[in-house]
Parts: sequence; C-alpha cells; structure tokens
Amino acid sequence: MAILEYPVKFDIIVVGAGHAGVEAALIASKMGAKTLILTQNLDTIAQMSCNPSIGGVGKGQIVKEIDALGGAMGKIADASALNYHMLNTSRGPAVRSPRAQCDKKLYHINAKKMLEERKNLFLIQDEVSHIKIEGSKLKGVLTARNVFYSSKIVIITTGTFLKGLIHIGEFTAPGGRYNDPPSNTLSDELKKLGFNILRLKTGTPMRLNSKDIKFELCEKQPSDNPAIGFSIFTDNIELNKRNFLPCWITRTSEKTFEIINSNLKKSALYSGKIKTIGPRYCPSIEDKIYKFPHHKTHHIFLEPEGFNTNEYYVNGLSTSLSEDVQIEIIKSIDALKDAQIIRPGYAIEYDLSNPSDLKYTLESKIVENVFLAGQINGTTGYEEAAAQGLIAGINAVLKLREEEPFILKREESYIAVMIDDIITRGVDEPYRIFTSRAEFRIALRQDNADLRLTKYAFKLKTIEDYYEPKFKKYEELYFNFLKNSAYANCSGKEIEPWKAENAKEAAENEIFYSAYIERYKREAEKFKKLEEVKIPKNFDYSAIKELSIETKQKLSKIKPENLAQAYRIPGITVTDIQLIWVLIEKRKYAKTDRKND
Repeated sequence: MAILEYPVKFDIIVVGAGHAGVEAALIASKMGAKTLILTQNLDTIAQMSCNPSIGGVGKGQIVKEIDALGGAMGKIADASALNYHMLNTSRGPAVRSPRAQCDKKLYHINAKKMLEERKNLFLIQDEVSHIKIEGSKLKGVLTARNVFYSSKIVIITTGTFLKGLIHIGEFTAPGGRYNDPPSNTLSDELKKLGFNILRLKTGTPMRLNSKDIKFELCEKQPSDNPAIGFSIFTDNIELNKRNFLPCWITRTSEKTFEIINSNLKKSALYSGKIKTIGPRYCPSIEDKIYKFPHHKTHHIFLEPEGFNTNEYYVNGLSTSLSEDVQIEIIKSIDALKDAQIIRPGYAIEYDLSNPSDLKYTLESKIVENVFLAGQINGTTGYEEAAAQGLIAGINAVLKLREEEPFILKREESYIAVMIDDIITRGVDEPYRIFTSRAEFRIALRQDNADLRLTKYAFKLKTIEDYYEPKFKKYEELYFNFLKNSAYANCSGKEIEPWKAENAKEAAENEIFYSAYIERYKREAEKFKKLEEVKIPKNFDYSAIKELSIETKQKLSKIKPENLAQAYRIPGITVTDIQLIWVLIEKRKYAKTDRKND
C-alpha cells in the first residue's frame, strides 16, 4: 500500500493522548509550536484507566507544581471533581497533600475540549507504528494507515500500550487497557532503533454497581468543607456550590483472607503467568495477603466514578485473581456481599524504555529529537505522567528554538526529584512519587508551589503576561507576611487569581519550618557546587583504575552531566566523586597549558 504524506508539516508530534500526552501537546502548542497529537482513540483522551482520582501524598504537590508552571491537570481536575480531601492533616504542613475524586467521563470531556480548542494544536485518530529516521535525522512518524506525518520532534507517551497484556486468572488477552488494543509494532520499532526495552506490570480492582452496597455498614468520608481546588485559577467560591459526593470506607474480613490464601494459584501473579514486577506501594490484594499474613483484614475504600453513574471503584482490591474468586471476595465483605461486579479487576504487563537512557530534558540519549514521558519511562500514576509530559513539551519547544533547556533542581520541586530519581536510579518496579523521596520536602510544600515555580512560567510564557504584575503583588504580600507586616495595601481582589489567604498560609508555614529550611539551604549550596562541575561528554570512566568495575559501568551507562548527578547514583561514593573531580580539573589545566604553548 502506498504511503500517503499528510499535507501539513509539524514542529512536534505527540504520540498518545493520556495524561502525559495531553500536557505535552497543550504546553507545546501554547508556546507556539505547531503540534499534532496522534492517538488510537479520541474517545479515551485522558482516560482514568485505574482510580478516577487526582493527587495524594506527593502526587498532590506535583499537581500544584504542574499548575504553577502553566499546565492543565489542576484545572481539569477542579472542573471534574466530585470529592476533595486533604491528606495528612494531623501531621505537619510539609506532608499535607490534596486529593480529589473525579468524574472520569467529565475529566475526559474537559481534557478533550481543551485540546480541541487550543490554537496550533491538531488532533488525529490513528496508531503510530514507526519512527521515520533518515541517517541520524528524525523525519516524523508513520501510522498503521500508512500515513506519514512530518515533524522535527516526536514525544512518545504510550502509557501501558506497548505490547500490553491483560491477565485475569488464567485468562490472557492483548490490550493497552481492557478492550483497547495494544501497540505492538511501535515497541518492536523502538527496539530496532536501539532503545533498551524493559517490562513491568500494574493492576486495577473490580468495579461494582452501588445499588446493592450496604453503605450503612461503611464509614462515610464526606468531601472537605470548604473544598480547596488544585489550580490557582479555580474560583473556590463557585467550586463549593457543587454538590460533592461522599466516599466510603469498609474492611475485608478474615473470610476474605481465607478465600484469597486458598486460591493464590488462580492469581496470574502467583501462578507464574506474570513474570514482571508491579508497584510496591500499590500492591494487589493477593500480594497483601501473601506478604503480610499477620494482617487478617485490610481497609477498602469505595469511591464513586461519576456524578451520573452507580459505578464504584474498590480501592484496595487490585487483583489478577480469576473472576470466580473475585466474586467470592466481594461476597465475603458484609457491606458488599450483595453487590454485583460489573468490571473484573485485572493485571497488565507492558513494555517501557529504560529511563536511565534519558537526558534531564526527557530527550532520549539514543535517538536525537525523540522525547519520552509517562509510563514509558517506568513511572506509575496520572500525576507523574502529566508532569513528565509538561517538562518534555517545554523542552521540545526550547530545543526547536535552540534555547537553553528547562531543568528543575531537586531542592525546588517534586517534579525534579522524580526525574532525577528515574534517570540516576533507573527502575525495577513502577516508580511512584512520595514526600519521603524528597530530601528538601519541608521547603517543597503544596502551599508554596506557585511561589517556587511560577517565575519560570512567566519566563517560558506558559502563563499569560498580564498575570505577572498580579503575581508580583502576591509575592510582595508573602514577603511582608514573612516580616510580620500588614497586607501592604494589597487587597485580595487586586491580585486574583492568587488568594491573599494563601500567601499568609505559605508565610506562616515557612516561619514554622525556618530553622530546618536554613539547614536545607546549606545542604543545597553544597550540591550547587557539585552541579557547577560539568562532566565532559566524552569522559572515559573505564580508564580510571581506582574506580570499581560496577562504578565504571553505572557511570558509563547513565552518563551524568555534572558531579551532583553522579553523586546521586546509588553506590557512587564521596571518594569516587573526588577522584572524578580531580581528573576533570587536571584535564582543564592540561588544555590550558596546551593553549599557552
């Protein structure tokens, strides 16, 4: 079949329209790049394949950071939310994390509409099968319909679709999601291009029809009152006019434990069908029973999937057990014993690219002008994916302009912590962000994301210029609160959409943690010195006799750009860093001497 060449030439093509793809396409087009988003199905844009919720511990902070940088996730979540809950309110402000349950259909509709209305952005339903490269130069992509789309940069955001395989007990079927076909050709194509392909697994619980759930036997979890939205652009007064829905909490029983324990062989995970590793921090119910046998019961969270549906997500019962066992499990829980499973839980295995092969811009080190974002990089979760999409989109545009890349530091954002972790440490299980992963977490709070990052948004032009004077007034107000001053004649109305009360909260929390923050700043200064020492691209670690073979292999594989990044690679010691530093300095002096000669 002849190849059809699409008549429009694009700056950037985004492959996939999940949470990473949505952010990448929106931010790239917002920054002026002619952008195309290609997806297998326009009806599953920003699909909430697992839990229809946004935020959580560490994740909520990332959503706030996405919003502060001009991203879309916070806005879409606020437009779709049906329940808000601030987590860790009994603990310090540094680990408090916002979370919202969303109407998953409404979330999809809001995301799709945002894409459809964006200037410079094209949407086409088709499956990318090949990356077109001539010599070493990227030319565009070829699709399953044999259409060639020309572009200068490609951002791959394929989620769990690369050779996706669904497991329910002994039943196995190809799929990127249940009933959605996988992308097999593209995975093979990436292998041919030299990408190091790995494989992981994740899973999801069954869904129930709520009409026969005995909610009177559950603990009610109403929405926060008042609810506070994720986005600084959300009108919280209007938001609280919405009729929020409650979530519910119940528990498994000892009978549940016995059912699962006696049927482990009917789990795809424990029968040997699944060879790969799933997320440690979101284990299946069979994993909980097998690994923690001293816990005879476990919490179950019943979460509505929408305003206009009876479908409920059973958080805590992720499983790959056979359907007959899943039915038994539900019947063993008093509050659920009469409820009907309308979608079974399942596990999914999928291919990904080794994230150690990425630059900090999320451009591949293997093929120039190919960027990767989301689960293809070994992360799990909508929030982690969206943040990567945002960073990939921004850096793709900056590369087109031949401008300096946008790279955040660990001490200023959770997004940077995640990207640094997956690149320097790699992944042997799906990566999930937590507050505990950030050594500077006391300074990286959800209440100050805008104060940390919005200055970059104005520089990048990802937030409209007319907001900048208002933001500067907000910053001024914050610093006045830090000095225990009055409002400095700044009223809340003058600085909308930034809230005057948020500046006060951020300042109070900064004062509360001031002693710790000063200590962190001193630590950050030490790392700054290491960051300033750049490692030459052609630096030969194998020639350094004093380094161990393992250290040489790790450094040669990851190719850190500076000493700070090298130091964060697991197993790299202070002595290793000092040795490399000395050799870099010697090389500098040798070059200087040759010039002088």
